[in-house]
Formats: sequence, structure tokens, C-alpha cells
Amino acid sequence: MSTLVALAFVAILASLATALFFMMRGGPSNAGKSKKMATALGLRVGLSIGLFACILIAWKLGYIHPTGIPPGQ
Repeated sequence: MSTLVALAFVAILASLATALFFMMRGGPSNAGKSKKMATALGLRVGLSIGLFACILIAWKLGYIHPTGIPPGQ
């Protein structure tokens, strides 16, 4: 499970870096740059939501357990 989370974080950061690249890259065509940047940011949002859903499902199925102070203490 921790490998999946680590890979998802790397993919999220790579998508964010790609969006930054397209935002900073200069050129005469601004429309193509904006579309690629929006696609990269949309992919990042989708990956983040997917990661959250996977963690929530893993918690509900009992694959991962919360840690910390037990309730009532």
C-alpha cells in the first residue's frame, strides 16, 4: 500500500511539474500552451482524487489502520 501511495505522489508531482513547464514555456501560440497546462492540471486533480479514494477504500476494507490516541482517552 505504501508503494502505491508513493507512486501516486510521484505522479502527482510530475503532473504539476509538467503544468509548470507548459506555463513557463514561451512561444507565439498561447492557446496550445494553455490547453496542455489545463490537461496536466486536470490530470493532477484526478490523480489526487483517485489517491484519496484508494486510501479511503483501503481504510474501510481494513487494509490500513489509523494510529494515534484511542478514542475516549
